[in-house]
Amino acid sequence: MPWLDLVAWFAGGAVLANAVPHLVSGLTGRPFQTPFAKPPGEGLSTATVNVLWGFGNLVIAYLLLCHVGAFDLRATADVIAPALGMLSICLFSARHFGRFHGGGVTKRP
Repeated sequence: MPWLDLVAWFAGGAVLANAVPHLVSGLTGRPFQTPFAKPPGEGLSTATVNVLWGFGNLVIAYLLLCHVGAFDLRATADVIAPALGMLSICLFSARHFGRFHGGGVTKRP
């Protein structure tokens, strides 16, 4: 298995996980951060922008996972790379967006 396939699958997993909060926010009519907001990644974008951004993430994830290499969802070794990509972006997002939504690390007095 070429290492570039693993990199693409890792990125595919990260992009797939990134689609979820944007689609959920958009579908529920709530604004959420996107790269198009001011400031990027911190300001809020409309629900419509979030739906479009989330759908774009789904398309990119599909391309990276299904059209790079011979990804097999039933092969544990193939699933590890996108799973690590998903875990990485989820942990990053929890720390980054937690600052804005009350889920960040708080300092104890």
